[in-house]
Amino acid sequence: MTAIRLLLVDDDPLVRAGLSLMLGGADDIEIVGEAADGDEVEALVDRTRPDVVLMDIRMPLVDGLTATELLRGRAEAPQVVVLTTFHADEQVLRALRAGAAGFVLKDTPPAEILDAVRRVAAGDPVLSPTVTRRLMDHAAGTTADTRRTRARERVAALNDREREVAVAVGRGMANAEIATALFMSVATVKTHVSRILAKLDLNNRVQIALLAYDAGLLEEPEGNGH
Repeated sequence: MTAIRLLLVDDDPLVRAGLSLMLGGADDIEIVGEAADGDEVEALVDRTRPDVVLMDIRMPLVDGLTATELLRGRAEAPQVVVLTTFHADEQVLRALRAGAAGFVLKDTPPAEILDAVRRVAAGDPVLSPTVTRRLMDHAAGTTADTRRTRARERVAALNDREREVAVAVGRGMANAEIATALFMSVATVKTHVSRILAKLDLNNRVQIALLAYDAGLLEEPEGNGH
C-alpha cells in the first residue's frame, strides 16, 4: 500500500506537532513536510511532492487562501483541505472556489481528520451536503447578479444530461443516488461528472455545486428532469 504524502501548514507549532503526532501514526499516512506560513508552501510542495496539503487559513505573511489559489493553479496540484476554527465564512467559500477539496474544523475528532485526508486523497471532497448548503447560502450578496450571469454563461456549455447531473451534485447527492434518480449506471454518472469538470474547467464536485448554485440551477424543483 502506498502511503498518502501529507504536508502540514499552520503557523502554530503546537497545532503542527499535534497534527503530526495524530496523523503520522497511521500506517497509510506519511508526513513529508511542515510549513509555518503560506509563503513556504510552493517551495515545499516542489521539494516534497505531497498528495494532500492540510492548510490553515490564518497565517501572518501569506494566508492559506492565497496559498491555496497559487497551488491549485499549478499543473499536477496536490489536493488541499482547509483547516479552520469556524464553520461557515466567506474565507472558506473563497478557498473552495479556489479549488480546495473541502475543509475540516480544528476541533474535529482525530479519526475524522484522518478520514478526511484519506477521502480527499482518493478524490472525494470532504464537505457534507448540509455544510455545502450553508456555504452557498452565505455566498449570496451584492455580487450575486453578476455571479449568476457569469455562471449561466458557463453552464450553457453543458448538454441536458450533464446539466441534470450538475444539479444533483449541487444538491449533495452521491453518485449512487444520482444514478437511481436519473436512471443511469454509476459508471455513467462518473463519466458525466468527469465531462462537467473538463468542460467547465473545475477541480472537484464542490466547485460543480457552487457553480450550479450561482447559476440558479438549484432553485428548480427537485423533480425536474428526473
